[in-house]
Amino acid sequence: MPPACDSSTPAALVAGVDLQAARRAIAAVVVHTPTIACADLTEAAGGPVVLKAESLQGTGSFKLRGALAKVAALGQRSAGGLVAASAGNHARAVAQAARLAGVACEVFMPRDAAVSKVAAVERLGARVRLGGASVEEALELAAAGAAETGAALIHPFDDPDVIAGQGTIGLELLQDVPDLARVVVPVGGGGLASGIGIALREARPEIELVGVQASACAPFVAALGDPQASAEPEISAATTIADGIALKRPGTITLPLLRVLLADLQTVSEDEIADAMVFLAERAKLVTEGAGAVAVAAVASGRLAPIDGTTVAIVSGGNVDNGLLASILRRHETTEGRRVRMFTRVPDRPGGLADLLNLVAEARANLLSLEHVREAVSLSVRETGVELTLETRGAEHTEQVRKVLRDAGYDVSVQ
Repeated sequence: MPPACDSSTPAALVAGVDLQAARRAIAAVVVHTPTIACADLTEAAGGPVVLKAESLQGTGSFKLRGALAKVAALGQRSAGGLVAASAGNHARAVAQAARLAGVACEVFMPRDAAVSKVAAVERLGARVRLGGASVEEALELAAAGAAETGAALIHPFDDPDVIAGQGTIGLELLQDVPDLARVVVPVGGGGLASGIGIALREARPEIELVGVQASACAPFVAALGDPQASAEPEISAATTIADGIALKRPGTITLPLLRVLLADLQTVSEDEIADAMVFLAERAKLVTEGAGAVAVAAVASGRLAPIDGTTVAIVSGGNVDNGLLASILRRHETTEGRRVRMFTRVPDRPGGLADLLNLVAEARANLLSLEHVREAVSLSVRETGVELTLETRGAEHTEQVRKVLRDAGYDVSVQ
């Protein structure tokens, strides 16, 4: 856990962090996103929980706030064009800000950036250049490109104006949640947590700020646990579904800020993140990416101590790759026993398969796919193996389907 907060003013740690100026600069474009009550999380949190749905922001994440605030602060300096580096959300935000300002934009993204996120940036008129194995490497390429062309580099988190833009979320929470007691926020580079923390500390310093990182990639955990750590301790690159916060090192500005602002820092596993994404889709009707769901994962884990007042979980982004989301939802269906694979044998004659499928239909299971299996299984001369993928109502219904088939003489194994 980070050291206890002291009485210093967080804004004094970063020259030029002006939340009110940022709020004015972004007001015409940024959506004042809703806070959505979430009774299903109340038991885990030990008190009321609401979701701050930044996934409903214009570009699908909170990043638009910081990008617009930075472009406004640049003024005429943005006329020479903008350059950014990002795995997706910051890139999309800067591309939108450039489009609104009528200036050119070049974005450097890691080679393995999601195809859907690359396409979204290109649709906004930005030039995308793929390079580097990580956001850090893409950022180095972006800095070199900006130096060569004279364009303005917009850092994804380590910039006072960007931090101020993200901090406008804190201003909205103070306005919308009268009994606000705790804010749980994703931490990647730390800009979002820093901005919100500054807003909270200036108005109501008793409000707890809890950061959350993916266990697979959590550079702030080691850095905040060691008060003598260097400004930019680096961890090895790791793969996580929360790719939007998968950074190898904290920022030189955000690390000292979060030393002061954070009351706690949690990590969540890949399974917890995936479960939170499913929870948000099923219970809150919010489509979220992995990074956007980590705060909810932390609250749902039950590891946060109960608090007197309302807890807000920041749902920071919804720009998830469709293939990944579909995979996570299928995994959940399997885990809950609602998607199951069964193997059996049927007579290799006309009508043999139809008899089996009629029984499946009578048992009210939904057939998703069917495959004949004639190799690598023990079969008699006049039979064929059949693998069925079924959708059921759950484990109990699956067992009912299995019993119907067994009672009809089929030897059924569930895989």
